[in-house]
Amino acid sequence: MARPEKEAVVEEVSEILERAKGVFITDFQGLNVEMMGDLRRKCREASVGYRVVKNTLARLAAKKVGYGEMVDSFEGPSAIAYSFDDPSAPARIISEFAKKSEKPRIKVSLFEGVFYGAERIKEIASLPSRNALLTQMVRGFASPIQGFAGGLYGLLQKLVMTFDAVRNIKEKT
Repeated sequence: MARPEKEAVVEEVSEILERAKGVFITDFQGLNVEMMGDLRRKCREASVGYRVVKNTLARLAAKKVGYGEMVDSFEGPSAIAYSFDDPSAPARIISEFAKKSEKPRIKVSLFEGVFYGAERIKEIASLPSRNALLTQMVRGFASPIQGFAGGLYGLLQKLVMTFDAVRNIKEKT
């Protein structure tokens, strides 16, 4: 690879490391072409990027953006799974894919700017998506309001029934 091409790759990986909300370094050794294509397709469907990188260029990019902790994880066949929207989406996709073939393996992650090792990946993968969390939050806010509205409706219904009973009694007399 020519030097300008290498510099472009370093710049691109640096931008990914800086902007992405969730970055996961994976070891894809043992995946054949068909499996790799299937993994990439699943990543695209979930708006997750999956890029194979040369370790030397990835190390340079990590150093450039100040993620020295990540440098040691670029050994052996390495790829970066990342998402700009949902930080836990790459972990969910890779963990779900790895259930079938036990590959790829996540080495380290950069989740919302914090580094985590492979031991925390299951926790991250189990997190619901951002939309699911927002839905849960809205339901949490709406539940007391719905209960209050239901209570008011019950009181109004009793009041109307009371007025109706009073009207019936007055009509009979």
